[in-house]
Amino acid sequence: MLFLIVRAILLPVVILAKGGCVSHHKTINNHQVSMSLKSENQHVWVNKEKRRKELYQLMGRLPDRNRPFTVKLISRQETDEMITEKLLLDINGFELVPAYFTKPKNTVGKVPVVLFNHSHFGQYEVGKEEFVKGRKEMQKPPYALALARAGYAGLCIDSWAFGERRGLSELEVFKEMLWNGQVMWGMMVYDNLRALDYLSTREDVDNKRIATMGMSMGSTMAWWLAALDDRIKVCIDLCCLTDYQALIQEKGLNRHGVYYYVPDLLNHFTTSQINALISPRPHFGLAGRFDPLTPLKGLEEIDKNLKEAYRQDGALEAWQLRIYDVGHLETEEMRQDIMAFLKKWL
Repeated sequence: MLFLIVRAILLPVVILAKGGCVSHHKTINNHQVSMSLKSENQHVWVNKEKRRKELYQLMGRLPDRNRPFTVKLISRQETDEMITEKLLLDINGFELVPAYFTKPKNTVGKVPVVLFNHSHFGQYEVGKEEFVKGRKEMQKPPYALALARAGYAGLCIDSWAFGERRGLSELEVFKEMLWNGQVMWGMMVYDNLRALDYLSTREDVDNKRIATMGMSMGSTMAWWLAALDDRIKVCIDLCCLTDYQALIQEKGLNRHGVYYYVPDLLNHFTTSQINALISPRPHFGLAGRFDPLTPLKGLEEIDKNLKEAYRQDGALEAWQLRIYDVGHLETEEMRQDIMAFLKKWL
């Protein structure tokens, strides 16, 4: 994996699993966190664009947001229900990004689309194949086919270190990027934002009806993307709406991969504050009551804060959190609820 050679710039690193930062946060009591949330959230709701820029700037030295991109069609397959295009996107200037674009067979005109974000599970070989082939932690059929049957197109890319972009390990990618002033999560988010740019150029896509969703790592990607870009009209996150402070309190930092950690983030944003940037657009969070990646206390805090954000924006019904009696997986009930939410709002 090749990177541009630039002057090494070490950002203030918040490696949350290490001592110094943990001891700092131990000095913050629950009352202080609650008061900070209250005052900061009011600022967030009034100044969303300013806060989006602040969040984007935390993601390290990213490529030019407006750099030209190209897309190459590698193959095209048709079944009785769906068309699948395999694509190669030149979107970041570092390495090519393989992707799948799918849409219902025999559609006429523009169709709504879902930008699907694949999960992690430590299975680096899977990547975007999750979208078209599924995985054991998720329901059948795979989302590409489920979406096509419901009348939606879909796009899913391989994230850094996954699928056809495997090479260096996740930890090696993280370290090399850090030396170059980059943040792995920032580079992952950047690629998906450029994938959104690509979707907006397709003549068969209704760019006023774009949703994003994903499970686990893909869930986190969904709510970051929706927070950063209001072209996304609907957000669905499955099994990874994690409150950062609750995760620290539950000693759960090692449950998330190193890709997940953004330097200096906690000095600027809480999970609630990032997600408040999505309001008033429809947002559906699904979580497992017994999922250690999403502490229940944190889910309750997020729900309280987002209900207030959506209330202030006059869109209380557009925010929904459902907690199911499961762990870190998708159930049949979750799948049904997700498809119903898409039908209602997209």
